[in-house]
Amino acid sequence: MEQAIVLDKLDILVEQRVYPDRAALTKDAMQALLRSRPELRQYLAVELYRRGEMSLARAAEIGGVDIETIKEILREAGVERRVPTIGAAIHEEVEWLRRIQRDQSPRSLPLIPQS
Repeated sequence: MEQAIVLDKLDILVEQRVYPDRAALTKDAMQALLRSRPELRQYLAVELYRRGEMSLARAAEIGGVDIETIKEILREAGVERRVPTIGAAIHEEVEWLRRIQRDQSPRSLPLIPQS
């Protein structure tokens, strides 16, 4: 019962300007949930991959695992892997590397030119 009361009053954090708006509060709460429950990240990655909404590399990134581990997770979940064309695979890998580069310090990775 106490948790329900607290959840109903989360808007206080917006009212007191701890968060700029409800969307920022919700985003932070969801990120904290996914950090504390990595199995949920993997579940999301599997379902998004199953629906064709992300590549294998992106599913691994979202799931917080390497490519070989996500392949195993997909196999265990009964998800058939898609094999992209070479051009699409290269494009996805370049985009993945750009995302990683944005998260790193400027000197830790060589620059990958934007197309």
